[in-house]
Amino acid sequence: MTYEEILEELFQQVPSFQKVGAAGYKEGMENTFLLDELLHHPHRNYRTIHIAGTNGKGSTAHTLAAILQTAGYKVGLYTSPHLVDFRERIRVNGEMLPKSFVMNFIGEIHDFIQERKPSFFEITTAMAFSYFNESKVDIAVIETGLGGRLDCTNIIQPILSVITNISFDHTQFLGHTIADISCEKAGIIKEGVPIIIGETRDGNRQIFQKFADEKHSPIIFCEDHPFITRSYLDNRCYTRVYETTKMGILIGELGGSCQVKNTNTILHAVEELKKQELPINIENVKEGLAHVCELTGLKGRWQILATSPLTVCDTAHNEGGFHYISRQLHSSGHRHLHIVFGMVKDKDIDAVLRQMPQQATYYFTKASIPRALNENELKKQAARYSLRGDTYSSVAQAYESAKAHANAEDFIYIGGSSFVVADLLGYIQR
Repeated sequence: MTYEEILEELFQQVPSFQKVGAAGYKEGMENTFLLDELLHHPHRNYRTIHIAGTNGKGSTAHTLAAILQTAGYKVGLYTSPHLVDFRERIRVNGEMLPKSFVMNFIGEIHDFIQERKPSFFEITTAMAFSYFNESKVDIAVIETGLGGRLDCTNIIQPILSVITNISFDHTQFLGHTIADISCEKAGIIKEGVPIIIGETRDGNRQIFQKFADEKHSPIIFCEDHPFITRSYLDNRCYTRVYETTKMGILIGELGGSCQVKNTNTILHAVEELKKQELPINIENVKEGLAHVCELTGLKGRWQILATSPLTVCDTAHNEGGFHYISRQLHSSGHRHLHIVFGMVKDKDIDAVLRQMPQQATYYFTKASIPRALNENELKKQAARYSLRGDTYSSVAQAYESAKAHANAEDFIYIGGSSFVVADLLGYIQR
């Protein structure tokens, strides 16, 4: 079988949460432990950093990986979801794993797949851990898939754990209150392992403190010691400038306003890693922040696709993510906003729509996955918030229409869902 045939069979046999939502989610960790035993616990052969959180964990994971790469480490990076190529999830020093490894790995665990029917994420997590072991990485940055406590990445024993922030997402699995979600995310806190908390809200500081105390884990609340005194967007090159207390001026390639808190979290993580005698210097931090996309292959985080008109895509997809995106859209200062927009059915649609700018032309669309909300239904819901525009049956059609209607001084934004961005980038790359 070819790589494409094997991957298609895998997607058909074990539907992913990315494509079908709840039907692709399996609760519990029995398969994870069995598969890990079958593969002889590969994650025990290298150091790991574990990152959870509702938003920002992908940017944080990629940036930490970039900084460690510039410090001379061979770095594994496991993130999700992928946008265009499945292999984006699993990288070593920014390079995706080879197709041959995917084929050999699926062949190796074929009997396990047939017998135990593991989830897509269980399989890909085991694949990542095995590939990092075979590649002899020095350290791997591991992003949770969903939650923390029962996430199949949670079998690792990291040298550092990070929780970026807590917001409402995947409430059908993680709970309907900030407290419930915080408890699930806090499940990654390990005995004696330092835990960094990027941001707290609604009293969940006490929850994190309680979990840390029970595990005898040093806890760092980044809000207590902000390293960033000022931040602004450099409009000449669309990067973000940080004035810091310890590292002077830093330039961040990721321009989204949400990156201010992410970067504060990253700088605290770097300080903790230095305490563990990982030799990371200021130049490594500067280079990692300034070249994270080139070093790690990161896409879809306030990614600039064109400058005339300014065209940006972003994978923000929930209430917390759009808290920052909507403010940046409102304050863009361009002549007119054109927003290509689609969401998936299992998100809190209203929580996002009520934040979106009314003074914009919308191009309502849907991604090419079963979870996508129909564009006509999205338009109907958006009308309740005075958001107006036409509907398009594909992201490509919506994007081309936005380009046709926009002037050079306008701003085109594409987002609402990771899958809208995935369709867009796939279309552009064809």
